[in-house]
Amino acid sequence: MESPSLLFPPRLPMAKATRPPKASHAVPPSPPEGAKRSGKKMTGKKRSGKNSAGKPGAGTPTAATAPETLDPKQARREERARQRQIKKERQALISYLSTILFAAGVVGVLAALVAGPKVGLAAPAAMVTMAMAYRYPRQAIYAFIFYVPFGGTVVYALGGSGILQLAKDAIFFPALLGVIQFCRKTRQPLIIPPAIKGPLIVLLALCGLTLLVVNGSQQLSASGEIPILIGVLGLKVLLGYVLLIPCIYYLLRDRQDVYWLLRAQVVVILICCLLGFAQFLMLKTGRCQGTVGEGAELFRASLEARCLVGGSLLYAPSQGQIRLPGTFNAPWQWGWFLISSSFFAFGTAFSDRSPVWRIMGLLSLAAVGVMAVVSGQRIALALVPTTILGLLILTGQVANLKRFLPVGLGLVFLIGVFMVQNPEVVNERVTSFQNRWAASPPQAFIMQQFQWAQRQQEGFLGRGVGRATNAARIFGQTELVETYHPKLLYEIGPLGLLATLALYLTLTTATFKAYRSIQDPSLRGYGAAMWVFVLFISIFPYYYPLDVDPVNVYYWLAAGIVLKLPEIDRRERLQQQLDTVQRPLTKREQKQLKQQDTVVFE
Repeated sequence: MESPSLLFPPRLPMAKATRPPKASHAVPPSPPEGAKRSGKKMTGKKRSGKNSAGKPGAGTPTAATAPETLDPKQARREERARQRQIKKERQALISYLSTILFAAGVVGVLAALVAGPKVGLAAPAAMVTMAMAYRYPRQAIYAFIFYVPFGGTVVYALGGSGILQLAKDAIFFPALLGVIQFCRKTRQPLIIPPAIKGPLIVLLALCGLTLLVVNGSQQLSASGEIPILIGVLGLKVLLGYVLLIPCIYYLLRDRQDVYWLLRAQVVVILICCLLGFAQFLMLKTGRCQGTVGEGAELFRASLEARCLVGGSLLYAPSQGQIRLPGTFNAPWQWGWFLISSSFFAFGTAFSDRSPVWRIMGLLSLAAVGVMAVVSGQRIALALVPTTILGLLILTGQVANLKRFLPVGLGLVFLIGVFMVQNPEVVNERVTSFQNRWAASPPQAFIMQQFQWAQRQQEGFLGRGVGRATNAARIFGQTELVETYHPKLLYEIGPLGLLATLALYLTLTTATFKAYRSIQDPSLRGYGAAMWVFVLFISIFPYYYPLDVDPVNVYYWLAAGIVLKLPEIDRRERLQQQLDTVQRPLTKREQKQLKQQDTVVFE
């Protein structure tokens, strides 16, 4: 796979300044068992340990070396070599794009003649997207992560076709194929962490058996539906993004990459919240009509009421009904985006090294809190403050008064100002939440769902993969099961439910161990926030967040981040210790430094 330096140039190594030598230095211990296997860099040459005389020579790696000064001729040669490489990559990109655009144009013309102009436009766009995602997996993974919150807006702005709902997969899966090839070429593990391999294989085997036996038998007598495709799409929803973990693991090269990704996520949160608030203001001021109808129509979200961004919404304040979708397809997805965003914003608000970005994290937390109130999502109204309090306790930030007091007081102030200025909105949301809780207590509702799913069992394999997955309804009839674990019991039976729980709990344990092994305070704070998110989603019994955007992406994203942080932390600490030594590295030190080499795709 060629390095896409034109779009995302790799960092050039910088010469390190020397430090005064110290009397003695302890060699850090070897990496703990389960750490990533060392691999060779895709570019670069090995340094020679000794010269022909058997003594350390110019090529000997040392812990700290004085900055090298290049003579003007050598500097010019290196600059010309760099320019030649850039020109070569530019020509390769132009040639690749020309080929893809020509092929896409031919396919588009044929598709337009056969299936109409819409398909004629969609087919070449999909081809170009998938080809570029495969060629440049690094950029594609970033694009995939940042596209998810805006997917609903894009889909309905382009007509709302069911095929467009899968647009993000046209970015992710070609990029994933590129990562798989990268892992094969560099002999790196694809399943990360290794501990989840066993539960994942068992779950895949059970799902495959259910797909073959249950969905297959349904296909033989199907009329007006395609049970096999229901099962395939259901399996994609259940486990389709588990390999986002290695994508993120090999994407992050160092601390700067971690900061960049999480800071960009904060910016995305702020943009989405601003768009959601603009949607609320347009409905409140009458620029958008809101929900119109009689009877049950005033209590049901619809696309006819769509406003500015997102998809179907419900806005009937005369009936006390407000359910806004923000930038997503439906209101419940927006609610879970707000809940998920509180974890990412919390990490930046408390753990970023830059005061400016800590303020940005605080603003994004406040925006999430405000939108949890105005969007009408009761679950967001309940869980956003709960998760923030839980994060303060579980990450230990409540004891860090230097960080806790400014952020906590700022957050209380910003949300307090909004509540004082909009008391009727706050009272209406709180009353709606209380009435819903009284009408259907969550614990009683979950038990009812479990009992119903148990009564529906016709064997130990369940009723079919995808049979309770909303996204699969485009291929046939599906059941609406509003809690996640009863949904799994209904689809893949008790054995499948146990295998899924084993996978999630094993991943939660692995991420906890990774977070606890981090020593750097900043990285440890980020790791704690990501681990708490993985823990929270893994055990949360109400609704089905792992079935819908964005949680089905953010869950694996958070796991990949926290699993990568210990390696970055160990490498930085080892390099800092070795930088203080003014001598050639011993064989043991060279081995330790090699073990900390990060294999990433550029």
